[in-house]
Amino acid sequence: MRKLALKDEILMQVEKPARYIGNEVNAVMKDKATIDVRFAMCFPDVYEIGMSHLGIQIIYDMLNQFEDVWCERVYSPWVDLDKIMRKEKIPLFALESQEPVKDFDFLGITLQYEMCYTNILQILDLSGIPVLSRDRNDADPIVIGGGPCSYNPEPVCDFFDMFYIGEGETRYRELLDLYKENKASGADRKEFLKKAAQVPGIYVPSLYEVTYKEDGTIDERIPLEPNIPSIIEKELVKDVTDTFYPDKPVVPFIKVTQDRVVLEIQRGCIRGCRFCQAGQLYRPVRERSLEMLEDYALKMLKNTGHEEISLSSLSSSDYTQLAPLLDFLIENCRERKINISLPSLRIDAFSLDVMNKVQDVKKSSLTFAPEAGSQRLRNVINKGLTEEVILDGARLAFEGGWSRVKLYFMLGLPTESEEDIRGIAELCNKIAAVYYETVPKEKRTGRVQIVASTSFFIPKPFTPFQWAPQCTKEDFLDKAYQTRSAISDQLNQKSIKYNWHETDASVLEGVMARGDRRLNQVILKAYEKGCMYDAWSEYYKNDIWMETFEECGIDMGFYTTRIRTDEEIFPWDFIDCGVTKEFLLREWHKAKEEETSPNCQMKCSGCGAARFGTGICVRHKTSGIDLAAKAADGSKVERKALSTSLI
Repeated sequence: MRKLALKDEILMQVEKPARYIGNEVNAVMKDKATIDVRFAMCFPDVYEIGMSHLGIQIIYDMLNQFEDVWCERVYSPWVDLDKIMRKEKIPLFALESQEPVKDFDFLGITLQYEMCYTNILQILDLSGIPVLSRDRNDADPIVIGGGPCSYNPEPVCDFFDMFYIGEGETRYRELLDLYKENKASGADRKEFLKKAAQVPGIYVPSLYEVTYKEDGTIDERIPLEPNIPSIIEKELVKDVTDTFYPDKPVVPFIKVTQDRVVLEIQRGCIRGCRFCQAGQLYRPVRERSLEMLEDYALKMLKNTGHEEISLSSLSSSDYTQLAPLLDFLIENCRERKINISLPSLRIDAFSLDVMNKVQDVKKSSLTFAPEAGSQRLRNVINKGLTEEVILDGARLAFEGGWSRVKLYFMLGLPTESEEDIRGIAELCNKIAAVYYETVPKEKRTGRVQIVASTSFFIPKPFTPFQWAPQCTKEDFLDKAYQTRSAISDQLNQKSIKYNWHETDASVLEGVMARGDRRLNQVILKAYEKGCMYDAWSEYYKNDIWMETFEECGIDMGFYTTRIRTDEEIFPWDFIDCGVTKEFLLREWHKAKEEETSPNCQMKCSGCGAARFGTGICVRHKTSGIDLAAKAADGSKVERKALSTSLI
C-alpha cells in the first residue's frame, strides 16, 4: 500500500497540496523488487514549472522503458512546505513512491536557468545529501546534472558528481549498466566516477584541476586521472524520429504552466541569431518525420485528455512539413474542440493564414520579436528581419482581425546607441500607424494596443556574444528610462504600453552564465543566508547576494562588464558543443562590423556542426564542398586554440 510522505494535517497547511501527492494520470509505478536502479529526476523549481518541461517527460519515459530502472520525479517544495519540512525534519521524497530521495541510486537535476542554482542546494539539503560532492560516501546517490546550463557547469561543479553534456537519449543506458557492474563488483563511488568519466558526454568535475593567471583568467585545465578526455563532446540524437518520445506523458492534477500536449517537431534552428544560446547548442537542425508526428499527436491526445496541442521548436516556420502537419491537426482537432498552439512562427502571410484557421473567432494578441529597434542593430545580432517585413506582418495581422500586438526587444545589446533605443519607440509608433492606415474607422473596435516589453541582454556561453561586455545595473536602468521617454514622445503614445524587466536579477544571471569554479562558494554562502527561488522576484534577495560576493572577495564585474580578448580561455572551453570557437569568434567580429550571415538553409557558414553528419547539414551542400570534412578541419584548428512568439 502506497503511503503519502506528508500527513493530511501538513497537506492542509500548504498551498496546492496536489504538488506533493503524485499518482497522476500516466505516472509510472513499478515493483521495487524487480528494480536494479532507482533514478530521481529533479526539476529545481516549483511543480507547475517542472511539470511543463518536455525534456523531463522525455527522459522520464525513456528510463522507465528500461525494465531494470524506475525513474521518479522530484520538484522543489514551495516555500511554505520547505519551512515545514525543515521544522519537522521530513526528508525530501519522490512523487511516485513517496520515499526519500536519499535512498535512490541517482539524483538527476536539470539545469535550465541560472537563477535556479540555489534551489539545487535546497534539493540536496532537504534530501539529506551532502551539498558538496567531496563529502558524499557510497550510501549517497550519484548526483548528475544536465540541460542547457550544464554547457557551463563550473559555477555549480562542486555540488555535482557528474554532468551529462548534450541530449539525454543516447548514453544513459551505457551509464546505468556501468553503475550496475561497478556495484556488483563491490567497487566504490570513486571508482565508478573514474569509469563514468570515460563515457562519451560525461564530465566528472572532481577529476580535473583548473589553474588561473594573475589577472584571474584561466591558465589551464588539467585532467587528474589517465584515460579521461580533456575535451567533452556533446551527445546528439542523429535520428529524432526513431528515438524516445513519450506517448503517455504525465498529466498533472492541477493547472501547470504548459497545460497541453507538447509535440516537438524538430531540434535546432537555422537562423543563427548571435544572442541565442539554444540556436547554437542544438545545431544541426533535425526534423521529426510527418508520419511520426501524426501518430504521436493522436496517441498523446487520447492518452492525456488535454484540450490543446502545441508544436514545439525554436523556429516552427522552418519545419519543412508544417503545412501538411497543420492540415492533419486541423482535420483531427476541429471536431473534438482541441486548440492548436503555434509558437515560434515568423511574420508572414502563411503563418497568419494558419493562425486564422486554428484560432477561435475571438482573436488573441500576436507576439512579434524584433529584438532591436533599428535595422543596424538587427544586423549586428543577425536577426534576419527587416523593418519592411515587420510592418508588412503587422499589416497582414490587422487585416486578419487582430488589434493587439506584443513586441519583444532587448536592451544593452553590443554596440547599442541612443538612436537604436529610440528606434524601439519609433517602430512601435509605426506599427500603430499601420493599424490606423489599414483598418477603416467603422471596423475598429477601439484603439490598437501595442505592448512593448524589453528584457536586458545577457551574454551567454557558446554564442558569438560570449566575448561581449554586459551592461551595469545603472546602464540598464538608464536604457529603460530612455525607452520610456522615447515612447512618450511618439504620436501614438496612448496606444503603446511599455514593460521592462528588473535589473538586479539580470546582473546576477550574467555573472552565473559566464562564471567559473570560484562562484561555488558564493552560491553556497548565499543559500546558507536564505537565498532560494531567486527566479521569483518576490523571493530574490539582492542585498544578500551583493553582501556575499563582497565577503568572498569576488568582483562581479569580472564576469560581466570586463572586456575579453579573442585569445582568452573561457571556463566552458573544455566542452565541444559542435559549433567551433573559431566560428563564434568570426561571427563576433562580423557583428561588430554590422555584417550579417545567411541562415543554414540559404548557405552553410561552416559552424562545425556538419561533422555530426545529420539533419540539415546532410541535406544542404554548398558549391560541392564536403561539409563534414570542412567541419572536422575547423574542429582540429579549434582544439589547438581551443516564449511563445512570432519571430
